[in-house]
Amino acid sequence: MRTIPTRLFLGFLAGGLSHLIFQDGLLAILHFAYLEPALPWSLKPVPPLGVPLSLNLAFWAGLWGVAYAALEPRLTARFGWLPGGLVYGIPPLAVFWFVVLPLKGLGVGGGFNPLYIALHLIYGLGTAILFRSAFAAARRPDRTSPDALPG
Repeated sequence: MRTIPTRLFLGFLAGGLSHLIFQDGLLAILHFAYLEPALPWSLKPVPPLGVPLSLNLAFWAGLWGVAYAALEPRLTARFGWLPGGLVYGIPPLAVFWFVVLPLKGLGVGGGFNPLYIALHLIYGLGTAILFRSAFAAARRPDRTSPDALPG
């Protein structure tokens, strides 16, 4: 089960779920500790399609997860799978600081808030954990298939 489409699909799932679970989970912890003003999960519609904000962000995180799935063998070989996930959190942070924020008129880096660094590192870590777990589960033999039955 090492096909490229499977890797990319699992990467998309890992990236999207990493945003919803790990990034938003960290923001929720910070919110309940009175360090972050708003809850992270939002159903506020995002123009032009009116998709809820949380799903919109999870979609974009899923696309970053596809890139992670493509780069994962190299990252794992160079850094190990867990540190490789942390390192992978840096490219989305750089794009956020130097592309997204200026396009939204918020200036380069938007003040270079350290919270953004923590959120993107936790995103990379979560993506690595979820991808590795999903990939391991996808590689397990199906015990109900005729090929898996003895004799």
